Amino acid sequence: MAFMKNYLVIFFLLLIPFQNYASYVLIPMDVDTQKNHLKAYGITYWVLNKQQKVKWLLNYRGGSFLMPDTEELKKECKIRGVSFEVLSDAKTQNILDEISSPSQNQDAVILEKAPKIAVYTPKGNAPWDDAVTMVLTYAEIPYEKIYDKEVLENKLLLYDWLHLHHEDFTGQFGKFYRAYRASAWYIEEKRAAEALATELGYDKVSQEKLAVAQKIRDYVIGGGFMFAMCSATDSFDIALSAEGVDICEPMFDGDASDAAYQSKIDYNKTFAFTDYTLERSPMEYEFSSIDMTSQRHIPKETDYFSLMNYSAKWDPIPTMLCQNHTALVKGFMGQTTSFRRDQIKPTVLVMGENKTNGEARYIHGIKGKGFFTFYGGHDPEDYQHKVGDPKTELSLHPNSPGYRLILNNILFPAARKKKQKT
Repeated sequence: MAFMKNYLVIFFLLLIPFQNYASYVLIPMDVDTQKNHLKAYGITYWVLNKQQKVKWLLNYRGGSFLMPDTEELKKECKIRGVSFEVLSDAKTQNILDEISSPSQNQDAVILEKAPKIAVYTPKGNAPWDDAVTMVLTYAEIPYEKIYDKEVLENKLLLYDWLHLHHEDFTGQFGKFYRAYRASAWYIEEKRAAEALATELGYDKVSQEKLAVAQKIRDYVIGGGFMFAMCSATDSFDIALSAEGVDICEPMFDGDASDAAYQSKIDYNKTFAFTDYTLERSPMEYEFSSIDMTSQRHIPKETDYFSLMNYSAKWDPIPTMLCQNHTALVKGFMGQTTSFRRDQIKPTVLVMGENKTNGEARYIHGIKGKGFFTFYGGHDPEDYQHKVGDPKTELSLHPNSPGYRLILNNILFPAARKKKQKT
């Protein structure tokens, strides 16, 4: 009998370590713990790409990620320089219980599948020409490049998420005419765009770009996720609203614009913007009154915008898109830097704004079955990016809050769809 008692004691003592056996890895995303926020998204994508599910812990330690523990995962985190914590089953359950409490503005969203990513960009553009391709490359998240031909051939249907490079969908070649019309790169890009339009069966670049914008519109309406920055935001909406109206001056398309084109703009066709006035002069580096770049009088040192705080349990989509380790993000310029609040449709969420200046920086909306996010500015870590500026070295900015917003959008399509609460 004594032997049996001793045997049971030894047996239960042997069980104790297994009760605390580590079976989950937490990728913390708070300000003090994570060494490389940007590559942490790459790790999350890497896990999803292995057909494993991840829990995105909204509003918990900066929007941390919880995933199954494997030796391969821990090794990959060490290689990429991503901070992680190994958790026991009991500790994991305590965290999830805390998050699920009605008293906490937190939630755990399941990420199920690595989204297939397309970047709409001209051939030959280097990754540092665009913030999204730059951060995808740095975070080691795979993507494919597509352009007008692929879009018009309906190949967008192959992708879950689409980013629009800093494109001009109006056919005005970026409104670079005044400063760069004699530059070799401008002349070559104009020639290439005109040749492509002709190859695809269009008389003008503006007509071809409108057809591309309409295909992208249909992709979103059908359930796609679209993300755009800088001039791809307002020029996209302007192109849709100017269908059948010539808004290009002769140096852009060879003939005069419609004399009264402003009165023919149809705001019902746009995604985000309304009641804007187009900039008619080809000598102005601006598309319309949507952008507030010329109206900004904010010193660089105090140029910040704040992220909105949403209910994680009731508004998971904007909560996901605003996950960060700070609510205050450094401002940055672009051809389209920010959006006038009074020219944003009331159905569109303003998720980031500079209240002092009355400008929106980061907005989101629904179109049909799909979603779109517009983010003002060119490069979150290059305050005033200019043509010919050197590329941003993201290794110097591994914890960039501005770049985190881009990566939030990339993971967004991976989230399990929840039934709408009533």
